[in-house]
Amino acid sequence: MIELDKNNIPLHVAIIMDGNGRWAKQRNKLRVFGHTHGVGSVRRAVSYARQIGVKVLTLYAFSSENWNRPEQEVSSLMTLFMQALDREVKKLHKNDIRLKIIGDTSRFSEKLQEKIRKAEELTEKNTALTLNIAANYGGCWDIVQATKQIADKVKNNEINTEDINEQCFQQHLVTQEQPQVDLLIRTSGEQRISNFLLWQIAYAELCFLDVLWPDFSEKDFNQAIANYQQRHRRFGGTE
Repeated sequence: MIELDKNNIPLHVAIIMDGNGRWAKQRNKLRVFGHTHGVGSVRRAVSYARQIGVKVLTLYAFSSENWNRPEQEVSSLMTLFMQALDREVKKLHKNDIRLKIIGDTSRFSEKLQEKIRKAEELTEKNTALTLNIAANYGGCWDIVQATKQIADKVKNNEINTEDINEQCFQQHLVTQEQPQVDLLIRTSGEQRISNFLLWQIAYAELCFLDVLWPDFSEKDFNQAIANYQQRHRRFGGTE
């Protein structure tokens, strides 16, 4: 493990957890086998993020485009999601971790929506780490839903068009007051953003790893943070 500069830990890390299906295929298993094993990598990532002082960790669990996958796989993912909520929420709460599900949850079953509500309610006052799980989420959807909220407020004379700026817009995204993403990690070797946090990653450092998500370890996370710390972030400036 590389020793990290404790004064330069990214506040907000986002991860595209890619490669579950390929990991399973390499073992002649169904894709859900990879998703199931990927839960272990989620635990490791959350634990390590809290350990080193990351304040917000956002994990891309299910995109709005993933509904196009085979029905059996989607059904298995929904079951896995509910099981994970049942098993993990108390552990998160015990470790002072706040859970937020970001995305359009209205398409989920009423049972899953209720589990999400209770999990968020239980952990809402925790402060060590905020864990965002992006489920039925898309960056374009996020921008559109924020725009609709603002348009409604203008229509109802709650705000004027002159009040609309970047800060105002940010407050209507699902991440609201959370800091912008400092580091975006994608596993599996693919080098795409895949409609993830499009507004929030405006100045994020990007890190693409060849490791498939079920094999993602603390060492991989450590290496990504170390790589981030070697970069000089200019935010559009020259120095």
